[in-house]
Order: sequence, then C-alpha cells, then structure tokens
Amino acid sequence: MTNTVWRQGEIIELEISDLSDTGDGVGRFDQRVVFVADTVPGDRLLVRLTHVKPKYAHGVCKQLLQSSPQRIRPRCIVADKCGGCQWQHIEYEYQLQAKQNQVFQALERIGGFNDPPVNPVLTTTASLGYRNKVTYPLGVSATGQIQTGYYQKGTHQIINLNQCPIQDQRLNPFLAEIKQDIKQQGWPIYDEKHHQGEIRHLSLRIGRRTGQVLLTLIVKNGNLPKIEIQAQQWLQRYPQLAGVCLNRNSDRTNAIFGKETRCIAGVPYLKEKFAGLEFQISPDTFFQVYTEAAEALLQLIQKELDLQGHETVLDAYCGIGTLSLPLAKQAREIIGLEIQSVAVEQAILNAQHNNINNVKFLVGAVEKVLPNFDTIPDIVLLDPPRKGCDANVIQSLLDLQPNRIVYISCKVSTLARDLKMLCGQGLYQLKKVQLADFFPQTSHIETVAFLERLPNQ
Repeated sequence: MTNTVWRQGEIIELEISDLSDTGDGVGRFDQRVVFVADTVPGDRLLVRLTHVKPKYAHGVCKQLLQSSPQRIRPRCIVADKCGGCQWQHIEYEYQLQAKQNQVFQALERIGGFNDPPVNPVLTTTASLGYRNKVTYPLGVSATGQIQTGYYQKGTHQIINLNQCPIQDQRLNPFLAEIKQDIKQQGWPIYDEKHHQGEIRHLSLRIGRRTGQVLLTLIVKNGNLPKIEIQAQQWLQRYPQLAGVCLNRNSDRTNAIFGKETRCIAGVPYLKEKFAGLEFQISPDTFFQVYTEAAEALLQLIQKELDLQGHETVLDAYCGIGTLSLPLAKQAREIIGLEIQSVAVEQAILNAQHNNINNVKFLVGAVEKVLPNFDTIPDIVLLDPPRKGCDANVIQSLLDLQPNRIVYISCKVSTLARDLKMLCGQGLYQLKKVQLADFFPQTSHIETVAFLERLPNQ
C-alpha cells in the first residue's frame, strides 16, 4: 500500500507483532508504527486509523481476520470496554514473556545496558482476584441509577461494575449494595464537569490475611446528611468492616484522595499480616495492591542482600515501613525517609506494635533531605513514585557512595533512565534485575534492580 492511504478513517490490514509498554498491540504498516488496543501479537486484523501522525498512528480493530494463538477469552464481560485491565484477552504466560521483554528492551534502549541481567518474572499463584485495594469513581446513568466502576478506555465514561475479577472477591458484595444505599440517602454524586455534587469515589481496602475491610468515601465537602447513621448500619451489615472513613478533596483535580481523612465509624485503619509482622493500613497510605507478590519479592530482596546484622540501611520513600520493618530483623539500623507525614506516623506505630526498636523514621522529601544526609549507609533502598528519582537524589547517591543500592520501580522507563545515571559514572555495576508481577492482566510490572559499588571506587 502507498502513503496516500495514511489518513484518519482509513481502513488498513495489519498484523500485530509486539506489545507496547502501555498495553497496546503494535504493528507496522508502510514502515510506520500502528498501535491498536485489545490485540495480541499474531493477530491479523482490519484496523481503522483514528489518530494519524507522520510516523505512527493509533487505530481500532474493525475485524479480526486471524486470531493469535495467545488470544484467550477474557474472564470479565466488559474487558473490552473497561480501562482497569489491558490484557485479560492475552494468555497469562505470554503476558509474563511480554513484560520481561519490555524491561529488557527499556534497559537496552533507554539505559544503554548491553545484555542487561534480567531474570524471569516472579509470580505467585493467582493472576485474578488479587487486588487488595480498589478506588472507583461514581456517576449517574441516564436513568438516574448510581454507577461505579473504572473509566472506559480513553474517556471519563464510567463502565458500571457490580463485581470485578481482579479485585479480592470478598469486596464484590459491597459494590451493588453501597450504590443502592447512596441512592436511598439521596447524596449527590460529584459532577467533575461542573465541579458540583459530593461523592467523588468509593474506595475499598482489604487485609488479604485478616479479611478486615476499610470503606472510604471521597467527597467534595463532606456534607452527607445521616452519614453517621449509615456508617453504623454498614458496620452492622458487614462483620468484616473495620471502619468507615470520609476523605475530603474539594479541589478541581484528577487526584483521587485529598489531604483530610476522618473516621465516621469503627477505626481509621485495617490490620494486615505481612512478612511475619502486623501492619495498620489507613485508607490513603501506600501499600502494594498484591500482598502475596509483594511478600515474595521482599523475601527475594532479603535473600539477595544477605544482611549480617552490622549494616545501616536507608529506606528512601519508605511509606508505612513495608520494607523497613521486615529488614530490621537482619540489620543493625534502618532509617526510613518519607514525605507523607501520615505514613511516617503509621510506620512508627507499626514499629512499636511489632516491638522493633532499631528503626528511625524521618519526614521529608528525599530530594531535599538526602543532599544533607549526615550518615553514610551501607545499603540504600529506593522505591520512588512512577516519575522516578529527582536528579538531586541521583547525585546525592553518587556523593554518598553506599556499597549497594536496591532500586524498586513500577515504571521501567524511569528506572532505566535513573540506572543509566547511577551506572554511567563508573561507580556502580548493575548486578541483577528481578521482575515481579504485581499487576496481572495489565501491562504494568514491578522491577527491582540490584547495584553494587565497583571495587577501588
């Protein structure tokens, strides 16, 4: 075919040969790249081009001409519409291969590493029913029914759900009943277009080992008549419900949680058992969504570090102490650093509750505290947000020169960028990269890179 058909609305025949890091299938047409959602390498299809650029385009499948051997039937009836998952239509073993390949390519292409030491993906037993936290936007249908679910791909149109195959199945009974209660109370649903109404999101969190549940409504102002009565009714209806909270977010923003959370009934946390310890987890503090996978990865980190009891470990971006507290058993001292003061308070409480005394938690932004850090740690753990490390953090690490760095990341492109800066000065060597599937049925992957300071440096 010629360049003359390279325009929006055109129908082309395409074979999918790869998967992008956002989960779309990738094909090539006339030396140009075409991205098509809900496709699998090996699919041959007719595609309508929807967004066309000189060197690439996005399209939608109009007809599947030949199905890939790795294509399967999704477990969810709205998988082709819902934006919560990208890969339910892909055989799980192939998902793992694709994720390993993505990390390998990113470390080569972005990081500049030649044949990076990427291990196969660490998995646990379940590729469905694993999420311990879900946060759904709410809306109102054309017939006046309360809706909650993930947004349709590429839109802010809610795909209404009463169950979800990737969340812990013990959360399913809450969805339909809570929506009905909200409708009966007459509480207004938030309208993001006009910044009016009250209830923005419904958040549910469960302790996978304890079964305790937290229910949180994210609201604009918190003006919900009879909320205390309704909250008590929820506690009576659901024996596993530990608490009902309101989180206030009055800003006109895409951010879900606001800064203010108050408990309406019960307690403002759930208890969870993790790595032999008991944690208290609040509605808006960070805890990995796949408990069992996070624990398996922690065990691998413990084995790789092989702490002997004399090491000082800095846990940057420490959250509520998920890594700090289990590792404290083997180290001389753990110093945790976290910008969210509520998370630090929770980490201190978790340390006290588990009788761990060799940890110290500090409140502050890593990029501001680390340049003036007065302790040279033996090991630094990095678990930054998706945007990766600030340049000040990278430079501070090069100045401090700890013996080992463990970098945990949920976005491989920023990981590769930061590893290039850490290893490009001749101070550190990338020894091992371990993947763990924290997010089955999606294109996301958790990655841990182990770095060692080179001898005579």
